[in-house]
Amino acid sequence: MSSINGYNNEFNFVLELNNKSIKELSPLFRDLIDSVFPNENEDSIIKCWCNHLPQKSDILVKINKRIRGISIKKGIKNSVHVEPISEFISFLITNNIERDCIIDYLKFHYADGTTNGKGIVRISTDEYKKENQKSIDKINLELNSNEILLKKAIERFILKGTNSTYSIAALVYGEVDDFLFITAEDIVKIIMSKKDTYSSAVHFSTLTVQPKNRCLNHNPLYEKDRFCVQIKWYSIFDDIIENMYLKSQHLRDIS
Repeated sequence: MSSINGYNNEFNFVLELNNKSIKELSPLFRDLIDSVFPNENEDSIIKCWCNHLPQKSDILVKINKRIRGISIKKGIKNSVHVEPISEFISFLITNNIERDCIIDYLKFHYADGTTNGKGIVRISTDEYKKENQKSIDKINLELNSNEILLKKAIERFILKGTNSTYSIAALVYGEVDDFLFITAEDIVKIIMSKKDTYSSAVHFSTLTVQPKNRCLNHNPLYEKDRFCVQIKWYSIFDDIIENMYLKSQHLRDIS
């Protein structure tokens, strides 16, 4: 991937799509649009613009009267969601996660001997795991054994967020001349298929849960980040590739 920043990358996608007919698109973009807007007339004109609201859709695409949102990611160690820890804990409580599990998560999150982040001595994630892996494993067992909770987590962290009125239709990974994509439906399928995969980190399937910053050196510039939960989809590229392979196998089997 190049060094182009995220906003410019999104704008480049807008330039590739806006005011073009479907039939004018390159094969890769045609495949994307056909997946998001099935059965559209190829003479239809596309309208596309950046979404400047803090929502999951980075760009919005309109064909005739239908509008679809698309999320765009690039690079490595992709963050897909950030929210205050208070909102994350509220999400867990609302979905009937056990109190002991929530307390264990708070201890992991702050890693300072407290459940409110007011401890003086802070340790790294690796250090915390050395003494508390069994506790983390118990958290993961509860988070990943409930399929309804997992689907809600996928919607919250990737598809819809907490402040959107509708979900994204697809997620694009890459840049205009070299990208992969996955539809919202397939995002749910691929992540749900990995709910039993072991990870030593706190996670919802392939989505890793962590503090935005542990701020081990007490730097005041990053202190507020200790009170935010960050969701990372580290395996995003591999999962999209796997989904593409599974779909190609399915098409081969039914042909």
